[in-house]
Amino acid sequence: MAQKKKASQTSFKTLPKAATGIQGLDEITGGGLPRGRPTLVSGGAGSGKTLFGLEFLVRGATQYSEPGVFMSFEESIPDLTKNAASLGFDLERLVADKKLFLDHVSITRTEIEETGEYDLDGLFIRIADAVQRVGARRVILDTIEALFGDLPNPGILRAEIRRLFGWLKQKGLTTVITAERDRPDRLTRHGIEEFVSDCVILLDHRIREEISTRRLRIVKYRGSTHGTNEYPFLIDDQGISVLPISSLGLDHAAPAVRISSGIARLDGMLGGKGFYRGSSILVSGGSGTGKTSVAAHFVDAACRRGERCLFFAFEESPRQIVRNMRSIGIDLDPWVRKGLLLFQAARPTYGGIEQHLLVTHRCIASFHPSVVVVDPVTNLLMVSTLNEVRSMLTRLVDFLKTEGITAIFTSLTAAGGALEASEADVSSLMDSWLLLESIEVGGERNRALLVLKSRGMEHSNQIREFLLTDDGLRLLDVYLGPEGVLTGSARVSQEVREKAAGTARLQEQGSRRRELERKRRIFEARMAMLRAEFEAEAEIIQQTISESESLGEEMVQDRGRMVRSRKADTSAYKKEGRAKAARKR
Repeated sequence: MAQKKKASQTSFKTLPKAATGIQGLDEITGGGLPRGRPTLVSGGAGSGKTLFGLEFLVRGATQYSEPGVFMSFEESIPDLTKNAASLGFDLERLVADKKLFLDHVSITRTEIEETGEYDLDGLFIRIADAVQRVGARRVILDTIEALFGDLPNPGILRAEIRRLFGWLKQKGLTTVITAERDRPDRLTRHGIEEFVSDCVILLDHRIREEISTRRLRIVKYRGSTHGTNEYPFLIDDQGISVLPISSLGLDHAAPAVRISSGIARLDGMLGGKGFYRGSSILVSGGSGTGKTSVAAHFVDAACRRGERCLFFAFEESPRQIVRNMRSIGIDLDPWVRKGLLLFQAARPTYGGIEQHLLVTHRCIASFHPSVVVVDPVTNLLMVSTLNEVRSMLTRLVDFLKTEGITAIFTSLTAAGGALEASEADVSSLMDSWLLLESIEVGGERNRALLVLKSRGMEHSNQIREFLLTDDGLRLLDVYLGPEGVLTGSARVSQEVREKAAGTARLQEQGSRRRELERKRRIFEARMAMLRAEFEAEAEIIQQTISESESLGEEMVQDRGRMVRSRKADTSAYKKEGRAKAARKR
């Protein structure tokens, strides 16, 4: 039973698809457009319908060896060729190589009149002939409204549209049919095409608060799963780029490698090793607190390691940043010349929030950096709402983590806000958060740094004062006084007082050591004198004892001589002598 189930699973085949070659679109469609079936691309004027079909055709011919036919009902071939050249597509060369066939079918309103039986047999013959000339497998019809014009009979219109889509499907041609959307409540002018199409893609070009944004949405896709969100897309000199925002999940790696911040004492505040590679770091603070300087230190350290850095600047020009960083001893210009550092500087108002995100993706894909700096993210609030900026940064952070890129985001904090306030409200997305503050003490303002969080590592919880010197950013130990943290002149005064107190302590200790040494010498002198007196007295006493013993022996000897001279009893003498000898023993 298990073997039968396994066999049935392996025999299941997904819907054949034709890759579009459009960046991001193949990802959200699960491989491309339905092969051998018609796809409807709907949108208003200027939404990019013609370009969509043209790029699908060119990518198929150049990347997938699938020749194609472009049949235009509005734009002439010379105009089409010139417009495509601005995007880098050489249609004339592809036509000469028989990889493309371009045809312009001119239809005027006087030619579309209901005289007798109306059908598209002539169009079918023309398409079949074009397909046969180049062996086409892809066909673009641009646009279907020009083909039918103002045909008044809805029955004939519906029948011919169904017959057109059915004929293309029968021929096994992967077809893109463009259609105009003139009302927001339906996808096409006739309201029929979306029902007979196997895949429907809606392109939208909207203007909000004078900012242009483009969105793409897959309305339906028969026989295939697909992304259902609105996806931002960009049209530039490289064609169309679609950002598949919903495909980014929380499945990125978590490297254990640590890299230096470029500031030795800051590394010390992070367990002595710096940040994790591939992490996202937020440096927030008020205006003038040194956010860009901290980021520049990180960039300089990365370039010294031979890593590439991509710097997105929304406030200052690259030359201005390089000049300003020289004032604190950081010269970024050599890294620019060596190709290790690339600046992308522009005002946020040059495009919508989606365009910024797509440009960021494209720059990262082409430059392959190890470090990315966005300075500052709060400027993006000029072109979008807080929720949209947060959504954009969420996508960007996920993308950078997936690529293993270490990112630094600077953010302007609200004036007078809470300690953890950030105008961009993105602190929860970050792995590490450095807060730079301007502290006012004694009529002067001084800078201080605090590590609010750093996931997965020990870090200091102390506030450190820092100075921007000729040798870069220098972190100092702050002093706590009765009024709180002491910085600037108050810190210098405290240092002077502590130094004076330390000198006084050293002097007092020296004086006490000298007094102790003097007393030790006096003690040793007294001990020497007492020892000399003792030895002298001991010598006198010992001499007295020796003299007394000698006198006693002489007396005994004298007594013996007297006894012998008197001829007394010698036994008594001997007995007395033995007794004395015994006592001596």
